[in-house]
Amino acid sequence: MDERFYSRLNQYRSLWVLVFFDLPTDTKKDRKIASGFRKKLLDDGFSMFQFSIYMRFCASRENADVHIKRVKVNLPPKGKVGIMCITDKQFGMMELFYGTKLAEKETPHQQLELF
Repeated sequence: MDERFYSRLNQYRSLWVLVFFDLPTDTKKDRKIASGFRKKLLDDGFSMFQFSIYMRFCASRENADVHIKRVKVNLPPKGKVGIMCITDKQFGMMELFYGTKLAEKETPHQQLELF
C-alpha cells in the first residue's frame, strides 16, 4: 500500500494522553503529595505542558491504556485529576501562543516501542 495511507492512518491511531490536575498545596504534607504525583508522571514519560497539565505521546490505544492505568494507581487522595486522550491528528491542529505571538510547533520526540 501507499506510504501516505499508513502515515495518515497512524495520525489517527497514535494518541496523546493529557493529565490535568488541581491538587491542594495548603500544608507541607499536601505539597509533598502533589510533588510526588508530578514526579511519578515525569518518571512515566509525561512532559509538562503547563503547570498542572502533563502530556505523553503513545503509539497505540493499548499503550495509552497502560499509562492511564499507571496514573490511576498513583492518584493522590485529595484534589481533582482529569485524564483525556486525543489523536495525534487532533493534537497537531492545536494552535499555541506565547503572548500574542504564534508559537512554532514542536515535533514529538521519537518513542521507542518494543514488540
